[in-house]
Amino acid sequence: MAQSDTVLLDVKGLVKHFPVRKGAFRRVKAAVRAVDGIDLFIREGETLGLVGESGCGKTTAGRSILRLVEPTKGEIIFRSRRMAGTAGGVKEVDVVKASRGEMKALRRDMQIIFQDPYSSLNPRMTVGGIVGEPLLVHAMARGEERKKRVADVLGAVGLKPEHMKRYPHEFSGGQRQRIGIARALVLDPQLVVCDEPVSALDVSIQAQVLNLLEDLQREFGLTYLFVAHNLSVVKHISNRVAVMYLGRIVELASTERLFADPKHPYTEALVSAVPVPDPDYSVDRIILQGDVPSPVSPPPGCHFHPRCRYAVDVCSKDAPVYRDLGNEHFVACHRADDLHLQPIHDRTTGQTGGPAA
Repeated sequence: MAQSDTVLLDVKGLVKHFPVRKGAFRRVKAAVRAVDGIDLFIREGETLGLVGESGCGKTTAGRSILRLVEPTKGEIIFRSRRMAGTAGGVKEVDVVKASRGEMKALRRDMQIIFQDPYSSLNPRMTVGGIVGEPLLVHAMARGEERKKRVADVLGAVGLKPEHMKRYPHEFSGGQRQRIGIARALVLDPQLVVCDEPVSALDVSIQAQVLNLLEDLQREFGLTYLFVAHNLSVVKHISNRVAVMYLGRIVELASTERLFADPKHPYTEALVSAVPVPDPDYSVDRIILQGDVPSPVSPPPGCHFHPRCRYAVDVCSKDAPVYRDLGNEHFVACHRADDLHLQPIHDRTTGQTGGPAA
């Protein structure tokens, strides 16, 4: 399905804090600000990449959107076709406020592909049982109908019907991830959160799985939230990219614009660290000073200012406003209008991209 102008998921002010308890009475003394107020939206049929270094909160954000972890506060509006009950209709549901019954219905429309293809599959269940279990939970198919649906979805991800009788340990890492993808697709969802689905795989297998995800998106009309830390992967598969740092989104733009004309210093540093498979090609690597601050006590003002080489006094005092610079290029930086950051080098030609039109 081609990308449309209809917003499928609209997230506003999403916060997830984990309490830190201490003492004999386990009283709450502080909170880990894993997700500290993020705004994003995803259109039907598109792929939004969510990137950042380890510990920035991107996985927690993805799981909070699905309410696999309970959000602390915020609004997550999902437009469900299946819950509308009428052909061509949609029903807007706030995932944060949804009842238990509504959440069970939403599970059919919102699925996840986990990062680890080894620990995410039950070793005591056959592939047929793993992929077919959601059909039993949601009472969508039983008996021969269930077997046929499982066989069809296994074929769609590149596996065979005879694999239904085997166990996860009999498959390679790439094949296990295909099983995880099949389990996510068996309910015919609208939105799939891909939580670093290729980071645990060999490079050659990564390419196969990424191409498979793109083919499945076109075939089934899927919308992806693609969580990753590999910018090369994100550039290949995403329509738009959101960059997270210490629980906040610092920049969001179309993939072409973000790579050609970054506006946040963290984006500039993050992409300069992407390795280039060419021993003769020199990259101007930006080395950030210091360590990532603790999410328990983040610095005042801009969270990135202690490590930013462009920081000025206002950066340490006031939190920057997350604003639209035009053409849906959002950024949270006091100096976004006057900084001229390094464009992202073309990794194949060694040329730099100019500002996006």
